[in-house]
Amino acid sequence: MKPNNTSKHPNPSSKDYNDALLLWDYHNLHHNLGKYDAGIVLGSHDDRVAERAAETYFDGRTPILVFSGASSKITSELFSVTEAEHFAQIARQLGVPENAILLETQARNTGDNISLSRKILENKRIPIKKILLISKPYMERRAFATSKKLWPEADAHCTSPNIEFDNYINKHISFKLLVDMMVGDLQRVLEYPKQGFMIQQCVPPDVLSAYKRLIDHGYISRLIS
Repeated sequence: MKPNNTSKHPNPSSKDYNDALLLWDYHNLHHNLGKYDAGIVLGSHDDRVAERAAETYFDGRTPILVFSGASSKITSELFSVTEAEHFAQIARQLGVPENAILLETQARNTGDNISLSRKILENKRIPIKKILLISKPYMERRAFATSKKLWPEADAHCTSPNIEFDNYINKHISFKLLVDMMVGDLQRVLEYPKQGFMIQQCVPPDVLSAYKRLIDHGYISRLIS
């Protein structure tokens, strides 16, 4: 599927817009950050995640960055290399040294991002007590819940590009596609604990109602059957 390049979104007074904001705020965990043994950078279409990863290195929070991700339908059209390699290139261009970069190029989902990055760190004999998960804003909760299931021994926190909802929309991501992705991620937060992929998360009633309304209004392209 090619990205929808239409950047327009409904009027801020519209129900879809307000419901989307509820999901955006729910997915973003707003963790207070400290220092970590490593950062795991979840690959995606959004270069701003790689830029945020570089910031955490230069802030002294992450001495090692594991860039994780193969390619998706979207990124195979955007990048000539894997998501991990593309993000690592951005980090290098921003000045992150090679000895602070590790690559994991096989992950095709969030569980893979966590488990395969863990294997790389273990193979490098890098002791890990605290990890920082670096992702898109609306993927923070999913990444956190997955890590607590697959790597419970690690104290995990999340961060993402500091971007307001309106400013996240760009030439690659339309309002429709962004809301589709947030709805899809919330479905996974609801369904994946039953399959053992992540820990259970509390979903407030207003967020759940917004999610159901958005599905009724056709934001369904990222739903799993």
